[in-house]
Order: sequence, then C-alpha cells, then structure tokens
Amino acid sequence: MLSLVFLVLFGPHVLFSTTPVAVIEPQDPALLIGSSLTVTCTLGAGAELQAGALYWTLNGRRLPPSGPAPLGSPAPLGGRTLSVTLLRLNGSQQRSGDNLVCHAGDGRVLAGSCLHVGMPPQKPVNLTCWSRNTKDLSCQWSPGGEGETFIPTQYILKYKLRWYGREKECEVYSAGQQRYSCHIPRDLALFTPYEIWVEAANQLGSNTSDVISLDILDVVTTDPPDSVAVSRVGEQEDQLRVHWASPPALKDFLFQAKYQIRYRLEDSEEWKVVDDVGNQTSCLLGGLWPGTVYFVQVRCNPVGIYGSRKPGIWSDWSHATAASTPLTGRLQAESCEPKSSEPPSNSTLRRELKQFFGWVRKHATGCTGMSIKLYDQWRVWQQKTHKARNQVGKEMLPSPLTLPSHPHPPPPPPPTPP
Repeated sequence: MLSLVFLVLFGPHVLFSTTPVAVIEPQDPALLIGSSLTVTCTLGAGAELQAGALYWTLNGRRLPPSGPAPLGSPAPLGGRTLSVTLLRLNGSQQRSGDNLVCHAGDGRVLAGSCLHVGMPPQKPVNLTCWSRNTKDLSCQWSPGGEGETFIPTQYILKYKLRWYGREKECEVYSAGQQRYSCHIPRDLALFTPYEIWVEAANQLGSNTSDVISLDILDVVTTDPPDSVAVSRVGEQEDQLRVHWASPPALKDFLFQAKYQIRYRLEDSEEWKVVDDVGNQTSCLLGGLWPGTVYFVQVRCNPVGIYGSRKPGIWSDWSHATAASTPLTGRLQAESCEPKSSEPPSNSTLRRELKQFFGWVRKHATGCTGMSIKLYDQWRVWQQKTHKARNQVGKEMLPSPLTLPSHPHPPPPPPPTPP
C-alpha cells in the first residue's frame, strides 16, 4: 500500500508522459473565406508510429488519403510528418471553429486544431436607444452588411457624457436573429447629452458604428396606460367608450402625453387605429357593429417633457380589453315579437339621434367630443340638405304660366301741357 501511495505522489512521470504524441501546425489559425491552407501533423520523438499510418478528419469526416479532393489531400513528409492542403475554404460550419484532427491508424486522436474561417465584422448600423420612464437606457443595433461573419464576433456598446465623462461599457447584452441589444439599468444623468457607439471585433478585424448623441429626456418611453376599461354607451348599438389611466411616470415628470387607440373584431387580426385621441384619457368609439365583441388596446407617447421638441417614443400596447356592443332594436323589429308601444315623441327623438350619430361617423373624425356645437353643425347640414332637395324638386316641376294683367299694352300717357 505504501509503495502505491509513493508511486501516485512522487512518480506520476512514470504513468504519464508530458511529451505530446503529435503536434499540428499551424495551431487554431484564423483565415478569410476563400483562403487555402497547408497543415502538418508531426509525431513526437517517443511515438512508435509512422506517418503512413496516420489520417485526417475535418468535422468528423475523414479526408481521402490520396488524389485530388475538394478540401485537399493528405501527404506524408518523411517518416514522422503528415500534411494536408485545404483549398478554397468556406466559412466555418461551427461557431467554435472547424475541427481538424490527426488520427493514428487505429482511430486514436493524436492532435487537433480549430480552423476559424470567416470575415471581419462590418460597421454596425441602425443604432437606436430609448429610456423607460427616464430610469434606464436600452439600445439595439444590427450587424453591418449581411451580418454573417462565420466566426465569433464580439459587440461592445460604449457610452460617455459628451464633454467630461469617462468611457463606460454596457454589460447586459442579448442577441436576436438579426438584432443585438444592451441594457444600462442605472446611474444615468439627465439634462446632459451622451455619446453612444458600438464596437465589433473578431479574430480577423474590428469595426465601429457611427457615434450617436442623445439626451435621455429626448428618448423617453413609458409603460403602457393602466386600467384600460371598455363599456357600453347605454343602449347605443354602434358605440363603446374607452377609459384608461395615465402611466405612473407621467405623474413624476412634466410630460405632455398623447394617446393612441386600436381595436379589432373578436374573430379578426386586423386592427383599426384611432390617431387623434390627444391627451384625453377617454374616447368614444363609433361606427361599430351591433352585438359584436371588440378587443381594444391603448398606448402612450410622452411628448414635450421638460420642453423637449422631440417627437417622443410610443409605449408598448396595453393588454387587450374586450367588450361587446348591445343587440339592436332593428334585430328585435325583424323578429316575431310584437312592437313596443313607444310614445311618438320618443320614437321621433330616437330616429333623430340615429341620424345625428350617423352623420357624426361620416363627418367627425377620431374621438371628437360630443357637444352642442357639433349638434348645431349637424342641424345646419340637415337644413342645407333639405333646401337642396326642395330646390331639385322645384326644378323638376313645370314652370307655371304667368299671364299679363292686360291683354294689350296700355296706351301712352297724353303729353303734359307746357
């Protein structure tokens, strides 16, 4: 037992040799797409092998021992070295590099090398940034050109205060299919411009995006509006009223918010957008189908914060809220139920209101507020319509025959005496 412990503690060289069995040159090269490369596998001094017994694999596929091949052909150089020439290399098939391995005749791995074949990064483009509630900063960008370098490429977002700040690096990255982004969660200054840019680098080169300059207050977006509720407007068959609460951040800063609404039918994917809501927190949707379920969403754009003249950035849409319009009186009239005995005055008023709201849908846009002024405009339009109809009717009737009061013209008056 003691001899075994002594062997393990003091005699590892007896069990393992520090001399490599074989060495591949060059080791882990980086190459441009289309390059050619000759690689050698040289046996170590203690290896009891000959080069003629060796062979190569590239990404697990055995290369042919002789003759022309698309990737090249292995060839022995002396008794201890085997080489292979790889022609017109394509981009690496693996992000970690293509595995070129030298094997003994029995399949043992003697040595390996990773080939990094690709392109240097191009200039990153479309760098944009936004701040949620002035508390943080997020930026995203796209790789330049086709974006594919075939080898690992690192992107670093850097930023600094324009006049006196020291350069900093963003730390929280994420990558999509063709977009990269980074998030700066804290320690940002207001009322001072930042300079922001992206640096891209890999084993074949580096590149830098354009530098953008921005003030955090100019790129603010908010959380979506809260407490969105949709309700019926009495028994109005074609209307729904939408209410919502301002995002909490609007209470902390001097925002001038504007809102946007979109709605769709329950069984439709097409949204209709209402743009001119302004800064009110409620809106009347008209021209809807009766007895139908609608989904409604609202979003916010904080404009004019601290006097900024930037257009603002829209928030995400709120969660969809559903409501249905009531069934209509017309549906009831078409059924076999007896007609209701409404007083004539109520029927006239109801018919006039329907005409009025029909006019509003055609001539008033968006969420125009209901008012006496709007009703007066409808009355004027209605009177003009009636006058036009009456005038057309008169023109279509035959003109009455007008007879003179005397059958013959009266004689001239006698001359006045001097």
